[in-house]
Amino acid sequence: MVVSPPPGPVVVATKDLVKTFVVRKDNTLKERIVHFGRRGRAHRQEFTAVDDVSVEIEAGTTVGLLGPNGSGKSTLLKLMGGIVSPTSGEVHTRGRMAALLELGAGFHPDLSGRENVFLNAAIMGLTRAETEAQFDDIVEFSGIGDFIDTQVKFYSSGMFVRLAFAVAVHTDPDVLLVDEVLAVGDEAFQRKCMERIARFRKEGRTIILVSHSAAQVQELCDRGIVLKDGELVFDGGINEAVSALRDVLEGRRVGEKPPAEPTRPVEVTRIEVLDENGDPQKVFRAGAPMTIRLHVHAKHDLPTWATGFSIDTPAGQMVLATNTERLGRELGTLTAGVSTMDFDIQSANFGAGQYFINANASEIIDIDTHVLWQGARFSMAGNETNLGSVAAAITATT
Repeated sequence: MVVSPPPGPVVVATKDLVKTFVVRKDNTLKERIVHFGRRGRAHRQEFTAVDDVSVEIEAGTTVGLLGPNGSGKSTLLKLMGGIVSPTSGEVHTRGRMAALLELGAGFHPDLSGRENVFLNAAIMGLTRAETEAQFDDIVEFSGIGDFIDTQVKFYSSGMFVRLAFAVAVHTDPDVLLVDEVLAVGDEAFQRKCMERIARFRKEGRTIILVSHSAAQVQELCDRGIVLKDGELVFDGGINEAVSALRDVLEGRRVGEKPPAEPTRPVEVTRIEVLDENGDPQKVFRAGAPMTIRLHVHAKHDLPTWATGFSIDTPAGQMVLATNTERLGRELGTLTAGVSTMDFDIQSANFGAGQYFINANASEIIDIDTHVLWQGARFSMAGNETNLGSVAAAITATT
């Protein structure tokens, strides 16, 4: 019998948490003077961003906060991090916490990158000696280089995030709070951040992140908390949380069965990723051959049809896409029932990391198309010579 490991100690707990803001409708000084006094109350409105939320997060878990815009995700994260105070309710935390909540939060624009590193590290509880010991690693991770002694007000948004993230992950946090900042920065840096978060998970640290990318949270998280209008509507496994998020986004109650999709004459039912021997494979090395096998089902004989696929990164960036029309392949009659179509990639030159495959099929190209999203996924083994979503054989000469 397999015995599940006991849950770790609770490192973040909220009880009956409420946060209310006052939203003013009179935004100009003139309007506020005119409405000053009792009449001004009519020009104020209370907005409850977090409404009676109680959660407990154990050490060593990676939790995704999900929900549509305005659902209270970022406010809940700020309450957990002590950035804002609750209107009512309680927040309890234990251990060192590093918060990466807003672009450049905690950075003084008139200080250099070097000075801001020491300032931010001190705010997060590091001594000057501890920061000096980590400084070179912080600069190397951020990729800022010679700009470390430039005032940060001259930094681009990507440079801001890279330096802020580098400081946060080098403060040896027990709990890391991340709010959508992984959407900023180039592909190589995003991958570096994902790898560092994965390493934190293996080390048993706790990570709480806000992301609008379902693929990203499914890759990183093992638990999902879904909010709607400030209220907690789901708390459980990450795959179930993503389904609950789709219910919320599509205007359904969580768990409510979605309306039946219109039937199409041909649909993609399954996607397989095969190696050079025709065997299902999950991990490939750069440059290896790969076959994408699409299983389609036709409701009746079709004289014409088309199909294709696309490959995306977890961040949603398309790295490859094609279809039978682009390849100049004219397909014959598709008989009713199940059929397969193979797309052979002679050399899969993708960078290290995880990838998702989507596939489509239609009677006439781009008309009444059925799409199977993320029907399969695979990983590329690490390539130490270069970063990015493309792998290449590179040599350096003088």
